[in-house]
Amino acid sequence: MYVCVCKGVTDHQIRRQVDDGARSFRDVQALTGCSTQCGKCACLAKSVTREALSEARAEASMGLAYAV
Repeated sequence: MYVCVCKGVTDHQIRRQVDDGARSFRDVQALTGCSTQCGKCACLAKSVTREALSEARAEASMGLAYAV
């Protein structure tokens, strides 16, 4: 779904940026331009970013558990 209509940023693009190494909402903003124009999408964009970061951390910790 579109999160930022002004910049044409979708939830998938935000998740992809987190998968590719973004570690904060500011990183996502810098990489996508999301929430840099009118700002109405900021709450949703932050929520999607937090969810993606949480999922990435969970996957990383599971990977470490299996590596031992």
